[in-house]
Amino acid sequence: MHNLLAGKRIVVTGAARGLGFSFAQAVAEQGAKVILCDILEERLQESTETLRRQGFDAQSYCIDLADPASIRRAFEHISQQGAIDGLINNAALATGVGGKALDEYDLELWDRVMTVNVKGTWLVTKAALPLLKQSQHGKIVNIASDTALWGAPRLMAYVASKGAIISMTRSMARELGQHRICVNAIAPGLTKVEATEYVPEERHQLYENGRALQGEQLPEDVTGTALYLLSDMANFVTGQLIPVNGGFVFN
Repeated sequence: MHNLLAGKRIVVTGAARGLGFSFAQAVAEQGAKVILCDILEERLQESTETLRRQGFDAQSYCIDLADPASIRRAFEHISQQGAIDGLINNAALATGVGGKALDEYDLELWDRVMTVNVKGTWLVTKAALPLLKQSQHGKIVNIASDTALWGAPRLMAYVASKGAIISMTRSMARELGQHRICVNAIAPGLTKVEATEYVPEERHQLYENGRALQGEQLPEDVTGTALYLLSDMANFVTGQLIPVNGGFVFN
């Protein structure tokens, strides 16, 4: 699978750390020019420099998914170098959004999750669309979550936002097919990254013991699916949801 994405430009949001950085690293290793986007400016620069030290072509732009102007500015800069071939909509608010029952949820937190996870994904896609249309086979990979498939409790806003991502993926695929843009979603299970350190131990055990492939899920368990969906091997795959969770829940 060497140089699967040679010559392609790929944008990854939420790329400063965790699963997002793993996506950025993976696409760079497959020959893509990677553009990292995140709100964590200092961490973003560190991650970009890490890739550059490894000899990869990496750029970065600080964006806030809750701020349409920052998204617009970033893509104005990105557009100066031409088309993009792929977009991974990975950025989302996950840390600190769980643990409360549905009747305990704070309205401000609910709105924040929906603004970042749902509206932010739409705004990034909207900004990227003119550049994707310039590609022969543009690819969008939206990162959902298997919590939306099994209905994880005490995580209502996050689960609802990821359910919206699944539905948006299908609508985008129908709408953008005329432009030969493929839109698919990945639904990872609970993955060992910084953002999931807050998750209670019993939830980790629920996943690890409940998977058909029992054990811990790592970022590299997810990145291969993204590489496939971004590649020319997936030029006739669109509107699909692929759970990557070791068989904790089936689609």
